[in-house]
Amino acid sequence: MFPMITGFMNYGQQTIRAARYIGQSFMTTLSHVNRLPVTIQYPYEKLITSERFRGRIHFEFDKCIACEVCVRVCPIDLPVVDWELETNIRKKRLLNYSIDFGICIFCGNCVEYCPTNCLSMTEEYELSTYNRHELNYNQIALGRLPMSVIDDYTIRTILNSPQSLIKMDKPPLIKD
Repeated sequence: MFPMITGFMNYGQQTIRAARYIGQSFMTTLSHVNRLPVTIQYPYEKLITSERFRGRIHFEFDKCIACEVCVRVCPIDLPVVDWELETNIRKKRLLNYSIDFGICIFCGNCVEYCPTNCLSMTEEYELSTYNRHELNYNQIALGRLPMSVIDDYTIRTILNSPQSLIKMDKPPLIKD
């Protein structure tokens, strides 16, 4: 008779423990009810990048003095700087500057150590292509400024703030 009573007691304890676990998981689920959704509809909604976001590098050809500091501080010796020495004025003349973003690790050392501030990081992060060779940007492609996410009227931007996600109203898309 005692084994039967201890069996019922063990069964009751296990039932109470299981109910407690179910209650704890239900409370966790209920705590997430008041939160805003984190998922965005990517091609149609884009997050505004943070202030110090390290995106594609912008290059200003006129400011560069071909000192090659960017090449020396790059951990993978990525920027390719072609220059020639003008002997009559004893200065370097920049011929070509290119960066291969298929290899770049976006560390930002080249931007940080550039003495003339001819390099800067942009907020552009959409660099995907079907051909790897298209990621090799020369000085003309690096000189183009990307379109700001805020200025694009076809996209609804979402501010990325820790307090809340605020959706900005944009004009409706015109369908042809």
